[in-house]
Amino acid sequence: MRISEHVRRAVVAGAAALAVGVTAQPALAVVGASAARTAPSFNGSVYAIAYRGDTVYVGGSFTRMTIEGRTVTRNRLAAFSGRTGELLDWAPSADGTVRALAVVPGHVYVGGDFDEVNGEERDSIARIDAGSGETGAFAHSIEGGVRALAVGHGRLYAAGTISEVDGDDRGNVAAFALADGRVDDDWTPRTDGLVNALAVRGNRVYLGGSFHRTNGVSTARRLAAVRAGDGEVDRGFRASAPALVHALAVDNSGVYAAMGGAGGRAAAYSTGGQNRWTRVFDGDAQAVAVLDGVAYVGGHFDRACANGDDADNGECDAGSVRRVKLAAVERDGSLSRWAPQANGVIGVRALAVNPDRGTVAAGGDFTTIGGQAQRRYASFG
Repeated sequence: MRISEHVRRAVVAGAAALAVGVTAQPALAVVGASAARTAPSFNGSVYAIAYRGDTVYVGGSFTRMTIEGRTVTRNRLAAFSGRTGELLDWAPSADGTVRALAVVPGHVYVGGDFDEVNGEERDSIARIDAGSGETGAFAHSIEGGVRALAVGHGRLYAAGTISEVDGDDRGNVAAFALADGRVDDDWTPRTDGLVNALAVRGNRVYLGGSFHRTNGVSTARRLAAVRAGDGEVDRGFRASAPALVHALAVDNSGVYAAMGGAGGRAAAYSTGGQNRWTRVFDGDAQAVAVLDGVAYVGGHFDRACANGDDADNGECDAGSVRRVKLAAVERDGSLSRWAPQANGVIGVRALAVNPDRGTVAAGGDFTTIGGQAQRRYASFG
């Protein structure tokens, strides 16, 4: 959702764009703002990105990708080298949009709106060999849709609008054993609404979405933590998320949320749920990732409030700065100068980081970065 601004829109350009009168904050360790020229492009939206070493796996609604000057068929799933951009042979085929990816040694789990993978019946969730692209025996009947996947504690966690798994009731989340693929009947938390995002850290699974209760607990609203072992609400985490949560990221400092609401917001919370910082945008924040303490935010916004959480009735009290679809927030909550400037209406849908290489990847509906052609996928490092 967009917000209006009564302040004068400052004329700015490039990665150093700042509104008149706004003091620049000291730069910390952010990645470069220029997109790698070796990155591929896609003919449809990229919804999900996952790394395995130097390999980048992507999922979305695309049916073709262009890489190294040639166009190849890739039906909603593809893989390539994040270091050189070289196309990999991995080419499984899904018959509907792939919205989530999770990688474990030897396998890639995919979730989304599909009914088949590689011509085999797979209902919204599947396991694919990370090397050959072949479909694994992992198969379940899902009532509803899968929006998010995460792995930890020997489990694959799934979330979305999941009301049943193999005929058994579920409350928008479910878990499966990585060892044998079975549904985990010991982990059955319930929310009363959509779960868009998952993140695992320590003994917690963080949930983000539009729900108002988790396991009947009214304080576990939109952003909650449940125990990784038994699914009970972790009452040591009490965050106040003011709007729909689209995406989550975690590090040792806590959890980061990309949200909609009056304009759009990105916020950081401590491990106890206390707000560390909030940044306000003029459109939804739809993706978030964290690298070396810096939070990277993507969405369909064009500007950010200059002084953090200073929006009054949807208007930036201290002016705004140009951040088109991408922004970064420093460890202290200040807005970084990082501004690659993507385009499009929807903009950025997904962000992922590779800590080993110090890179940030973005996927979505954009077709340019900094005015240069870059269709629906970009890498910064």
